[in-house]
Amino acid sequence: ETGDAVPREVLVPALPDPVEPVQQWLTGRRGANVSLRVPQRGDKKALMETVQRNAQQALVLHKTKRASDLTTRSRALEEIADALGLDSAPLRIECYDVSHLQGDDVVASMVVFEDGLARKSEYRRFQIKSFAGQDDVRSMHEVITRRFRRYLAEKERTGEWTDGEAGESAPGTAPDGLTEPPENTLTDDDGRPKRFAYPPQLVVVDGGAPQVAAARRALDELGIDDIAVCGLAKRLEEVWLPGDDDPVVLPRTSEGLYLLQRVRDEAHRFAITYQRTRRAKRFRAGPLDEVPGLGETRKRALIKHFGSVKRLRSATIEQICEVPGIGRKTAEVIVAAFARAEPPAPAVNTATGEIMDDEEEPGQATGSPGEPVSAGAPDDRRGQER
Repeated sequence: ETGDAVPREVLVPALPDPVEPVQQWLTGRRGANVSLRVPQRGDKKALMETVQRNAQQALVLHKTKRASDLTTRSRALEEIADALGLDSAPLRIECYDVSHLQGDDVVASMVVFEDGLARKSEYRRFQIKSFAGQDDVRSMHEVITRRFRRYLAEKERTGEWTDGEAGESAPGTAPDGLTEPPENTLTDDDGRPKRFAYPPQLVVVDGGAPQVAAARRALDELGIDDIAVCGLAKRLEEVWLPGDDDPVVLPRTSEGLYLLQRVRDEAHRFAITYQRTRRAKRFRAGPLDEVPGLGETRKRALIKHFGSVKRLRSATIEQICEVPGIGRKTAEVIVAAFARAEPPAPAVNTATGEIMDDEEEPGQATGSPGEPVSAGAPDDRRGQER
């Protein structure tokens, strides 16, 4: 930039830290004082928001063009193979991520990339139900075990056809108990075997050495030794391999690193979207909506305190009063609202005919579902939600 091209005032969405060196450099380029400012209101704030939207759209367009370029994708896969010491490029990559909010609603996701492109029809999501609380390493081991145990079982049973994770199946997959897939579900429209007939060449986990070790251990316990495993740590974007004391550091300009980041970010987006859906479902409290003056904040506090609507329904007035922000009068109204409400009809597992508890969903009796992808925009990590 020439001095004439540097304006007297530069509007930014956030000030750099520290701001003085940047202002001094711009002042030197202009030959006169230059100030950086974050607009708070009026036309300048509206202009700043427009510029931000334009920049975001340009970034999305750039990423789309970059991802769709065959040469770029091929180079990325070759770089990954070289960095990880693979015999060939990993044409199918599966990535796993665990998401929770302070240990509640723990879920996991699996996304699939083939030839460097997302294959959303084969995404799966899981509920962690074998234990309570927050343990990312144990959760990762559980998810990898469940996914590949089902793969091995289906491969042994049919010799060629495999299904996704037990639980809610995507349309066209075989429900539990069938020895053969339903008619017309063996292949996709292009004649390829459906869903998980092909194991991945590479499993990527969102995390560092502990998560990688858990994934590798799960595969070893199943006798699977021909699938590579790596992890992508968030803080420094380091690639971890099983048993290595030091990470593999790919250049920041590496197409291979860029592809791994895209895969990891997509797994996170899918996991956190499902986690938020589960949390929102828990907060749909029914009779609480009839309590005058009871807003969403106190509803969330009630559900968080008791853990479920079922437990809240059976709570006494004194127990409800223990929730911060809930007085005795409000507690009495809550108890009365539940008393007036009709008891909910029992849920029935359509696969087995069994009556389930309030918090159990079809397909969860033996584990959480592996479900197809749902639409959603990428999400950033916020607070302790992951």
